[in-house]
Amino acid sequence: MTLLIEFSYLIAACLFIVGLKYLGLPATARKGNALSALGMLIAIVVTLLDRQVINYTMILAAVGVGSFFGVASAKWIRMTAMPQMVGLQNGFGGAASALVSIAELIRFMTTAETLPLDASSIALLGLLIGGVTFTGSLVAFGKLQGWIQGAPITFRFQQMVNALLVLCFLMGSGYFIFSHSSFPLFLLLIFISFLFGVLFVIPIGGADMPVVISFLNSFSGMAAAVTGFLVLNHALIVSGALVGASGLILTQIMCKAMNRSLTNVLFGAFGGVGGKAVTAQTEFDQTVRTIDAEEAATVLAYAKSVIIVPGYGMAAAQAQHAVQSLVQELEEKGVQVKFAIHPVAGRMPGHMNVLLAEADVPYTQLMDMEDINPEFDKTDVSLVIGANDVVNPAARHDSASPIYGMPILDVDKSKLTIVIKRSMSAGFSGIDNELFYKPNTRMLFGSARDVVLKLVGEIQQL
Repeated sequence: MTLLIEFSYLIAACLFIVGLKYLGLPATARKGNALSALGMLIAIVVTLLDRQVINYTMILAAVGVGSFFGVASAKWIRMTAMPQMVGLQNGFGGAASALVSIAELIRFMTTAETLPLDASSIALLGLLIGGVTFTGSLVAFGKLQGWIQGAPITFRFQQMVNALLVLCFLMGSGYFIFSHSSFPLFLLLIFISFLFGVLFVIPIGGADMPVVISFLNSFSGMAAAVTGFLVLNHALIVSGALVGASGLILTQIMCKAMNRSLTNVLFGAFGGVGGKAVTAQTEFDQTVRTIDAEEAATVLAYAKSVIIVPGYGMAAAQAQHAVQSLVQELEEKGVQVKFAIHPVAGRMPGHMNVLLAEADVPYTQLMDMEDINPEFDKTDVSLVIGANDVVNPAARHDSASPIYGMPILDVDKSKLTIVIKRSMSAGFSGIDNELFYKPNTRMLFGSARDVVLKLVGEIQQL
């Protein structure tokens, strides 16, 4: 039986690895998700065959409850709320690992005269990582949902307090192990791990949540791997390590796309949400040139090529289906349409890809920044829908700008750029966007969904 279990875990691990590979491309992501789910199903079934399982009734009840909420969330939650759901699920993963660690520590305290150094150390590590992941993810969820202000929440000596909490946890853990356990100290360690998660995330701005979500995803994987060492489960170790490593790699990719270090994202208290635009030191003509829906529709319909640049404004207005209708109308007019996707557009990694896929936009039309940038100077019209900092030309030349050096989409090189935006408010960086004042830029003000639907109606009449 042991050999069968370990061989099944090996098959599950292979499915996880292959599934993760397929998840790297939008066109194969569904297949990758299915393979990974199959691997997890095998791991769960085989684990239930293990003779060490004590109570099948409680386990099956938990599986039933979890499956119900999983299906319900997949069906009822809007795609625009996907970042919140992903953040929340990261938190649940961390909570599960923390609970396993807590249960094991309680078992050690009640059954052993002295705490085993190796197992209790692993359990305390799992408690710290799992607790931070849980409460940190709840804060990230609150920021994305609008329950907590998106701007960084800071106070004096904040990082010093965080460092002191970690030091207290480490010292308290040592005393807890060598003093043969102390229940009040045990409760204090749990409190510290949860508190540190809150203080770790609140100084991070809401628009940095894509990085935070992938980083906390990495944490949830590391917590699962630590739990696997604690309960001696090889499948949990492998799957946790895969999630931890892939989440860390994705975090680094997101930071590179913003030309910022991970430490700057986590500790820089950078940016805010909305607010009044502040002009950078470089002076430029601030003449705003507007366009109405009728004129914009005419320009789009008679263009040879159009590149659409989606941003968080499209997600917030739930305009993805309207955008797909616009694409269909333009293609019927013989217009070549492509989408330019910036790596950090939206509120989670791949946010724009997920929304557009839900609206049945073909994957072949979604172009990464490196592939689409050379095409802007040959494009008749670029249509920016709710994007801001990722199209700001100041990133290329203004060394005084907070976004200087950040790779951007070169929409300003198009023959004409139309920007759909509610107002002239600043983006996450808090600075004015030079693109809005370019001679070849026209501003089309209004909610993204309403404006795009107007464009569709006008094009249909041409």
